[in-house]
Amino acid sequence: MRKEDDFWVFAYGSLIWNPGFAYKSREPVKLIGYHRRYCIRSTVYRGTPARPGLVLGLEAGGVCEGVGYRVAGELRQPTLEYLRGRELISQVYHERFLRIETREGDGHDALTYVADPQHPEYVATHDFDAMVATIAAASGQSGPNAEYALNTWANLAALGVSDPLIEQVAEALRRRG
Repeated sequence: MRKEDDFWVFAYGSLIWNPGFAYKSREPVKLIGYHRRYCIRSTVYRGTPARPGLVLGLEAGGVCEGVGYRVAGELRQPTLEYLRGRELISQVYHERFLRIETREGDGHDALTYVADPQHPEYVATHDFDAMVATIAAASGQSGPNAEYALNTWANLAALGVSDPLIEQVAEALRRRG
């Protein structure tokens, strides 16, 4: 890939509804071989060190539907700098170029952030009630953790994407009020 060529960014969480960078196009895509899960402890954006939140990370296995952004080649460097400052703040993600597929079947290599299960901020628990309680109670520099979860759910639903975990967390948060 030449630096002047357009490139793609894969969004599966807050980048869906708050990309923070300029792009040429945006469309629903899927990433095969990974799934999204609330597995990253957030002590800055959606929580604090005293009351961490939980945000999404990609883990191996399954399929993850999200958004693919096509970014102009001339914006490569500022986009990479922005995304690295945002996504690699604690080094809990690995930056990868992974193959995404549009709904029409077109494939693109996309910049993607994958959870590092060896990182101290990675959370291996699968206790649903504890996860929802953590999300409901936390808030950080970017606002309440519940807002993050509900925005992710609403924006995936608007794309016609069904993700059972995201839907179950949103429903549990709405019931909590």
